[in-house]
Amino acid sequence: MQCTNQLFLIRPSNFVFNSQTANSNAFQNNVVSDKTGNKLVDVLPEFDAFADGLVKKGVNVLIIQDTKTPKKPDAIFPNNWISTHSDGTVVLYPMMAANRRLERRQDIIEMLKEKFEIKRIIDLSESEKNNQFLEGTGSIVFDHANKIAYACLSPRTDKDLFVSLCDTLNYKPIYFNAVDGNGKPIYHTNVMMSIGEKFSVVCAESIPDPEEREKVIANLKTVGHEIIFVSTAQMSQFAGNMLCVKTITNNPILVLSQTAFNSLSKKQKIELNTFAELLPLQVPTIEAIGGGSVRCMMAEVFLPLKSGT
Repeated sequence: MQCTNQLFLIRPSNFVFNSQTANSNAFQNNVVSDKTGNKLVDVLPEFDAFADGLVKKGVNVLIIQDTKTPKKPDAIFPNNWISTHSDGTVVLYPMMAANRRLERRQDIIEMLKEKFEIKRIIDLSESEKNNQFLEGTGSIVFDHANKIAYACLSPRTDKDLFVSLCDTLNYKPIYFNAVDGNGKPIYHTNVMMSIGEKFSVVCAESIPDPEEREKVIANLKTVGHEIIFVSTAQMSQFAGNMLCVKTITNNPILVLSQTAFNSLSKKQKIELNTFAELLPLQVPTIEAIGGGSVRCMMAEVFLPLKSGT
């Protein structure tokens, strides 16, 4: 199953510009700050409208409140510390920023256990001691249906860890380098790439090496994906940061931000709409300050349901 109909979101308690992640995330902007750069930003109306948009469309959404302490400025982006898989596996990931490591919460895993089968937990967090990082489905874009995983290498995405995890999960690893319009490494793969059931959105021009670019394109085409290419300029508007999910009636929905939607051409929208209904949602403050968009806000749950639930 490539697309799930079950998500969990974290409603933030301390959303703020995260100075610990800014050096590696060119999408962040400190547009609201005090002299210390730590002014809290009220994004709850934006978050609540986002969550409500998903629920109204018929997606199963579990909303979990962020704990007030310790303060976690990026708690709104849970997909970076956890991934779940249809065989009952949960993976916990090593995070580059010290204050993001606080986001890993055992109580959330226990919450998931109440409804879903968890058969094994792969905890990679010890790699933080060796300065090796791999930030969940930010670093890795999974093609679950075809057992392939894609990763653009960056300070937050360690090649050896990626390959090792793919070996453990029995996925084929495809790694490459990708840069933004200024030639800076793209911090997370999921801002330049998204994979649905029969399609993929890729900013191929962000992959400077022709052989690596062709490797990515060829692997997508080999398994039958229709590729919708987006430009570097569109990627900078989060056009790659989309996620295909299913409604409770099994209809495919492509969740993207209004910013990303506005950057797409009419042709691209028509192409995407043949695979999934487009659901643009407005998160401009979260995007600008957090440096991540809607895909980063959604943690997918692929775990099997417990019998009787």
